[in-house]
Amino acid sequence: MKIKGLWWKLLSLGLMLYVVIAGMLVPLKPGVSGISERLIKAGETTELVVTGYNTHFQSAPNTRGWLRLGRPTASNQPDTAIAAVAFEANSEQLARITFELPRYVPTTRGRATATLILDNELDGAFVLPAAIDIVEAKGLAGPPNYAVWTSSLEDLHTAKGMSYPYLGLLGETIRNQFFHVSLWFALMLLMLTASVYAVRYLIGGNLEFDRRSEALTQVGLTFGILGLLTGMVWAHYAWGKAWSGDIKQEMTAIALLIYAAYFVLRNSIRSEQQSARVSAVYNVFAFVMLIPLLYIIPRVTDSLHPGAGGNPGFGGEDLDNTMRMVFYPGIIGFTLLGVWIAELFWRARRLAARHELRLARRGSS
Repeated sequence: MKIKGLWWKLLSLGLMLYVVIAGMLVPLKPGVSGISERLIKAGETTELVVTGYNTHFQSAPNTRGWLRLGRPTASNQPDTAIAAVAFEANSEQLARITFELPRYVPTTRGRATATLILDNELDGAFVLPAAIDIVEAKGLAGPPNYAVWTSSLEDLHTAKGMSYPYLGLLGETIRNQFFHVSLWFALMLLMLTASVYAVRYLIGGNLEFDRRSEALTQVGLTFGILGLLTGMVWAHYAWGKAWSGDIKQEMTAIALLIYAAYFVLRNSIRSEQQSARVSAVYNVFAFVMLIPLLYIIPRVTDSLHPGAGGNPGFGGEDLDNTMRMVFYPGIIGFTLLGVWIAELFWRARRLAARHELRLARRGSS
């Protein structure tokens, strides 16, 4: 816990300032927030009204569009896609895209799910996964012609500048990754260090280790409460409710209550040595319980939370390289800030103990 020098405190402040500024001001990548049709028929000319997010449909020249059914299974195979025949921009965020769909879709089921791909020079290439279901008409005569589904997706543009992924479900709330998740990583590091100091106290009986363990646990519990609250805010936008009874939320609440009981137990024993001894044992127990409650039970149970119940965490564009440039500094910044606050608590506790000792000596004399 004790780190010499002032450099790490300045580093924690610098990192937190960087995380707040970069986390809130860097824009999201362009994306598709809405589409007029979700089910279309093969063999018809279809006009789709597309609502974009952070797009430049009017400003960017030559916006192109495709409906893609799947990726090629080999490098020498063409894309299974069809290009749009017309694109009309109504505004920067609203456009009409026309597709002339062939009578057949290259699938044995007569139904396929297509991803909408858009591309221009300003926005780069962006997609709406599983955007449309295409249904093939029944009773078609003549042999199927799948050659029209081989439009090539070439010369796609890359968006310039730093930006975060746009995910339709999360939208701007994806920025909470830098705060909610970083708080929990910092909590785990603080609680681990607190349990190490608890063990050191049990081995040597030095009350300084107990006070450091208590201070780290105080800050860790505070970070846990903040992590739970930021998670509830995120859940409100992503799941529709701040508290939906998800297994991850319930296990988190139980874990925080276990650590809250640590302070109840500690303050219920008058003898300082006995309080420290019992609290140290309980602190180790609380950290051991933290692992199954947060990482094991949710993983073996259905859960909406990423990283649990088969729902992958940090996968795909949930955390791309651009976000990692802010996310990892956030973990370091929150951890160092937590250690700094814990050091202040520990020093205050030590001064209070010295003051009580002086008063006791004056009373005995």
